[in-house]
Amino acid sequence: MRICIAQTKSEKGKVKANIENHLEFINRAIELNSDLIVFPELSITNYEPELANELATDIKDSIFNPFQYLSDKNKITIGIGMPTEATDGINISMLIFQPNKERIIYSKGMLHSDELPYFVSSNNQPFLKIKGKNIALGICYETLQREHFVKAKENNADLYIASVSKPDRGTDKAYIHFPTTAKEFETPILMCNSIGYSDNFVANGLSSVWNKKGELIGQLDKENQGLLIYDLKTEEIELIIENNNYLQQGL
Repeated sequence: MRICIAQTKSEKGKVKANIENHLEFINRAIELNSDLIVFPELSITNYEPELANELATDIKDSIFNPFQYLSDKNKITIGIGMPTEATDGINISMLIFQPNKERIIYSKGMLHSDELPYFVSSNNQPFLKIKGKNIALGICYETLQREHFVKAKENNADLYIASVSKPDRGTDKAYIHFPTTAKEFETPILMCNSIGYSDNFVANGLSSVWNKKGELIGQLDKENQGLLIYDLKTEEIELIIENNNYLQQGL
């Protein structure tokens, strides 16, 4: 199975432009035979809590039809970040499109204190089943909480993907927590982070893959959009870096 994490720069509140950017990256991931692609936290709107109430929507919105079309046509699962409407407020969510299946939502269950004025937590934690592998998902703050990963392992997760939007101080914590956790539980961990200005900070990328030994085997830089593809069977890595608006393949 080939898993792709996307490191993207989203424009504040510009949903249409961000969708177009996502579709370009998804098409590149399809060309590279990816089975799954996951984007950073709130990637369609950028991480902008103060705009969440205005921009929140539902997964059935027709603006997301192109993602379902690409998923169905190319047998790829897609996870994008979007605030969604809930009965008691707004969730930080990942919208998930699976080939010829109903769309599902994974909403962040553990919120940072800074998020509480804008968002509510959720209790749903779906797992993806792709080519016989059980894939657990997490969104930013909760991915650094041990109990979230333990719950994933209790549900027999073969792989853990963290969708985040983190500045330097956040990735510093991640680069301690993720390799230690991956080694302890003998489970690969992938982190996809955004780049550029978000809310009141600058996201610094460094999207990465740690294998089950906790070894860092793939990493993007702090400045460029790109894709990092991980072959779960061979543990081989491919880096695709955007340079002057073109995606170029690296070693």
